[in-house]
Amino acid sequence: MDRRTVLAGAAAIGASALTAGVVPGGLVAPASAGTSGSWRAGLARLHEAMAARVARRELAGIVYLVAHRGLLHVNTIGTLTLDGHEPMRRSTPFRMASMTKPIIAVATMMLVEEGRLVLDEPVDRLLPELANRRVLTRIDGPLDQTVPAARPITVEDLLTVRMGHGIIFEPSFQPPYPIITAADELQLVMDQPDPRTPHDPDEWIRRYGTLPLMYKPGQRWQYNTGSIVLGVLIARAAREPLEKLLRKRVFRPLGMNHTGFSLSRADASRLPGLYRANPQTGQLELQPYSRPEEWTRPPAFPSGAAGLASTIDDYLAFSRFLLNQGVHHGRRLLSAESIRLLTMNHLTPRQLADAGFPLTGRGWGYGMAVSVTPDEVSQPGRYGWEGGYGTSWFNDPHRDLTAIALTQTIDFWFNGYYEEFQRLAAAVDTPR
Repeated sequence: MDRRTVLAGAAAIGASALTAGVVPGGLVAPASAGTSGSWRAGLARLHEAMAARVARRELAGIVYLVAHRGLLHVNTIGTLTLDGHEPMRRSTPFRMASMTKPIIAVATMMLVEEGRLVLDEPVDRLLPELANRRVLTRIDGPLDQTVPAARPITVEDLLTVRMGHGIIFEPSFQPPYPIITAADELQLVMDQPDPRTPHDPDEWIRRYGTLPLMYKPGQRWQYNTGSIVLGVLIARAAREPLEKLLRKRVFRPLGMNHTGFSLSRADASRLPGLYRANPQTGQLELQPYSRPEEWTRPPAFPSGAAGLASTIDDYLAFSRFLLNQGVHHGRRLLSAESIRLLTMNHLTPRQLADAGFPLTGRGWGYGMAVSVTPDEVSQPGRYGWEGGYGTSWFNDPHRDLTAIALTQTIDFWFNGYYEEFQRLAAAVDTPR
C-alpha cells in the first residue's frame, strides 16, 4: 500500500463509515452499534480537516480519537513517513514529549498519598543538591550576582513548575543569557528533549545544583525544569528507578503495556518519522534526532518532562482514569481529592498574566494545563496538555469528553493545527 492509496482511502470515508469502531463503552465494533447523526456529522468534519492537512503534506499522518458519553471513535490517516508506504495504525507508537508530564504528576500524587512525599515539604530531604538555593539578581545577569532564596523549593513548586527555573520563551536574545549558556555547557538539555543528556539522574541533579535559580521559588510559572527535577525526586522517594516506579504504579495497573522510556526493537521500528517545516520553504523536513534506534535502549536519564513513548489506546486508559476520578475498572488507584488537585488551577492572577507562551491564557494544575475561562473548546475546567513533537490531549469532565491527537510533526503544536483539532473534536456531539 503506497501513500496515495492511503490518502485516497481516507478521503473516500463518508460520514456513515466513520461510526466504525464505535459502541457504548468504547469497544471496537462495526457501525451498526447505533449512533446519532450529530455524532457522525461531527466526526466527518473532524476527519475532513485532518485528512486535508495530510493531503497538503502539512502532516505525514495522524492517529486521533474522540471519546464522548460512552462512545469511542479512533481514526488513522496518512503514513509513518512522508514518502513511505507504511500507514499509520491504531497501534503506532509515538514520542509523547511533554505529554509525559501529567503521568509524572499522577505518580507523584500516589507517593503523596502513601506518605513518601508531602506537598509543602522542601525537596532538600531527597534532593540535598538543591538545598540553600541562590537566585539571580536579574535574569540576564552573571551567575555570581545572586541573593539567597527566601525559602526552599517545595514538592508543589515542582508540580506547578514554580520552582524558579525554566525555559525562557523569547523570539531571540543575543547573546544568550549566561544561565542558559551554563546549562548548555553542562549538557543538561533543559529545552527540547533531544539530543538527550548523557548524564544519569544523580549526575544530572548534581550538575544542575551548581546553577542559581532564575526567580524566587513560588514566584512565577516557568515551563519544563520543574518536571525534569520532579522525575529525579519521585524516583528517590520510591527508592527505585523512574521507569520501574511508573510501570509498577501507573502503567501496569492501567494496562498501559506499550508505554515507556524505551521500546522493543519491533515497536521502535514503527515509530513515525519526526518532521518540522523548513522556515524558508515551508516544506516538512525529517529531523536528524530521536531516531528509532535510540528508543531500543533505556536512556541514561529518563526525563519526567518529555521522555515517554506511548500509543493512543494507552493514553486513553490514562485519560479515562482521570475522568473516572482515580478509579480504573472498579479499582481505586488515586483519591478523588488528588484528582481534584491535579486538575485544578493553582496559579495566581499575576502568574497567569505573566505565564505567556505556551500556557496562552490557561491555568496550570499539577503537570497539566487547566482552562480557567470559557473558550471555543469548552467551559472552564477542561484539562490536558500538548507535546512539542506533535501530540495533543484534553479531558472535558463536564461533558465526559476525551480527545487525543498523535502526530510526529513539530508544527502541529505551533501553527494552529492542534487548536483546530481540539475545536472540531469538542464540537462532536452525542445524544444526552
